[in-house]
Amino acid sequence: MADLEIKSAPVKVPNTDLLISAYLAQPLGVGPFPGIIVFQEIFGVNEHIRSVTEKIAKMGYVAIAPALYQRTAPDFEVGYSEEEMTLGRHYKEQTTVSELRSDTQATLDYLKTLPSVKTTAMGCIGFCFGGHVAYLAATLPEIKATASCYGAGIVNWTPGGGEPSLSVTPEITGTIALLFGTEDPLIPNEQVNQIEAELQKQGIRHRVIRYPGATHGFLCDRRSSYNPEAAVDAWTQIQQLFDETLQSL
Repeated sequence: MADLEIKSAPVKVPNTDLLISAYLAQPLGVGPFPGIIVFQEIFGVNEHIRSVTEKIAKMGYVAIAPALYQRTAPDFEVGYSEEEMTLGRHYKEQTTVSELRSDTQATLDYLKTLPSVKTTAMGCIGFCFGGHVAYLAATLPEIKATASCYGAGIVNWTPGGGEPSLSVTPEITGTIALLFGTEDPLIPNEQVNQIEAELQKQGIRHRVIRYPGATHGFLCDRRSSYNPEAAVDAWTQIQQLFDETLQSL
């Protein structure tokens, strides 16, 4: 796995009259590099998400993590206690598909203004709630590669209400990889099978990766659910997806 030198900083992403707080990390060097949007968990763009953004930059990508709760909870950032989890879920329930897609498009447009970014090569990755958002973002034509990590609720919920997000599957135009733990109480294995069947039915380029014994949040080394063995393989799969899909564009 590459380990490039990087630089990082907080930035603001304009979306009409809204300024979205975001964390930007990019490799040093000539570039241009593909761009990756990093979608947060319910806990905001916290220290873990910033470290993930830096990790992806070290792989050779310009990575940016926009705040998904900018409208309702600017600069929201918490840890992993039950109380903080309840608060994060409260703000998650206030998001809508249209706003999330709008903010994603604004983030793509921001990336395209950076001289270090290869504007034809865009992808995204998300974790937990962000994994669900990544599934929705995969429907944007500019997103060529998506990694959705234990995104809950795809088959039975959508932000703001309406048809479950599984219904947008036919709109996915790029390649998507979905990573799940088989012991995840928030995503029963039957739901994973449903997602895989729908992707297959719609002819979407996809890969569903299951990690036996892993539970929700297995990629987050700040949580008790962290699974080092699954995490190492998952990051290998994620980099392979991005490298194979984006580096040649």
